[in-house]
Formats: sequence, C-alpha cells, structure tokens
Amino acid sequence: MDLVINTWGSFVKKKDKCFLIKNQDGSAEISAEKVNTIIITNSAGISSDAVELALSKNIDIVFLDKYGNPYGRVWHSKFGSTNLIRRIQIESGRNEIGTNLSKEWVNSKINNQIEFLKDLKKNRPELHDYFDESISYMSQFPAKVDELSGRPDQIRGSIMGYEGSCSRKYFEVLSTVMPEKWKFSGRSRNPAKDEFNCLLNYGYGMLYSLTEKACIIAGLDPYAGFLHADNYNKMSFVFDIIEIFREYIDIPVVHLFTRKMVHENYFDEIPGGLYLNAEGKKAMVSAINQSLEESIPYSGKNVMKKNVIQMECHRVANHLLEFENEVF
Repeated sequence: MDLVINTWGSFVKKKDKCFLIKNQDGSAEISAEKVNTIIITNSAGISSDAVELALSKNIDIVFLDKYGNPYGRVWHSKFGSTNLIRRIQIESGRNEIGTNLSKEWVNSKINNQIEFLKDLKKNRPELHDYFDESISYMSQFPAKVDELSGRPDQIRGSIMGYEGSCSRKYFEVLSTVMPEKWKFSGRSRNPAKDEFNCLLNYGYGMLYSLTEKACIIAGLDPYAGFLHADNYNKMSFVFDIIEIFREYIDIPVVHLFTRKMVHENYFDEIPGGLYLNAEGKKAMVSAINQSLEESIPYSGKNVMKKNVIQMECHRVANHLLEFENEVF
C-alpha cells in the first residue's frame, strides 16, 4: 500500500516496526511491512528514525507539490543494479536501440488510447459514428511511427508530432463523454484550467513517482531519455517510458466523472486555474490506488498494474543488456 500523508500538520515517526502517524484527527499505526511508498502531499514532518525504517524496508519517501508533481524523494544512495545498464542506456540514446524503444512506447500509448475509446463507445450508441471517425483517424499513426528511421534526436520532432495529433483527438473525445458541467477544452497543466485536467495532472504526478522508483530499482537512469530531450533536472527517461502507463490514470479519472463521483468542493480556485484540495486528493488517491491494484494480462500472467510498471522497467533493462557487444 501507499501511505499518503495529506493532512496539514501531520507527523510520521517510528514505533517499533511500525509508522506512527499523528495529526489533528488523532493517530494511527501502520506496519512497515504493508507499505510500499510514503507520499507526503501537504505540510508535514517525518522523523529521521522513520526515514531509517523506510529505507531499511526499501520504502521510498516521495514529496509532491500542490499539483501532484514529485519535487523530491528520499531513497537509497545506491542504484538498484549494475552501472553497465546505465552506460548502455546512455549510448542507446544515440542509436537505433533508443529509436526502436521510443517507437514501441509511443505506439503502445496510441493503441492504449484507441482501446479505451473502443470501450467507451460500447455504451454510447448515439456517438458510434463520432467514435468510429476518431478511432479511424488515430489508427493511421502507428504505421507512420513505424516508418520513421534515424537516431532518436532525428525522429523526435516527427514522432512527437504524431503523438500530439493523436492525443488532441483522444482528449477531444474524452471531453465529449463528460457530463455537461465537466467538459473541457484540451490539456492544461500547472495550473489546470478545469476540473478534469486538475485530477489528471495529480494522477500523472503519482504515476511519475512510481515510474521513477521502478527505473531506479531496475538500474535505469531516470534522467537519460531517448525521446524526450535532456534538460537540467528533467527526468527524460521517466517521461519516455511513462507513456505506456498513462491509461492507468486516464481510465479511473474518466470513470470518476462519468459515474458522478466528482464534487465541486474538491477544487479551490488559484490564480490562473484550479487546485485539488485535501478532500479531492483523498478521493483521487483512493481511485488511483484501486486502479493500480487491478490485475491485467502481462507476459502470459495476470499482474497488478503497479507491478507491471516495475516488471516493464526490468524488461527494458534486460533488453538493453542484450546490446552490450553492439554498443561497446
């Protein structure tokens, strides 16, 4: 489970082999054996002995800003595996190894979006023609992606253009299925301009954290990306690989709205947009955790989504190791 601390003034400390959480509402003890990640989203404190307990159990501690973006974490000072993986990863960003993985991830994202739209179409017969036209439009792009060749930096503009075209159509369709009061106009980030993007941004922030952790454990460098350009403190590789997991957030967010589980009091107005308050974060975290604990087919087995993230990062790391003799 993820231990989410989102009550202002909370404090986490160690009690025997448990975490003791105290706040204005009382206190609670949670066994360290049950915790995967400690996520702190509001003004809160954590003691050094609680940090030590977390690290001894391979529990990372993640700090999220008010938009849900991770701005810091406490994790081991060691990477999760051999340095050879990261050396190959960096070299792969300059050749077709990185190109082929980038194309695979973008096409997975597009195909996931298409499958979700097909699922939404089933119960909306009055919109079948609109869905069919949108799906047909998006379906042309995987082949275009496959046709690209060259180094990652040479195909970056084209592949991001194809991905952007698909995403604009995808979110246009998602807005169509929203209840009238929750419809939105495209993506907006920090701050979100509407309630849908407010929830989506917060969910993606949680996903970034999980994916970064999975990369570190697998021995991958979160900052050495292929598709997304390098920049100071930019987790380019996390942004690359997270594309195939975005549906883990998209689906529960859409369902929260279409099943009338979102309330106006989840949001506070801030300059330029909206902010998800404590009540909204509580509902969002619950929905995302429930989604991540669902099992889906992966490599011939049924695997919880949150474990698929880790397994996929290990798969990529092992795939990179296969090219050791070609890279060096």
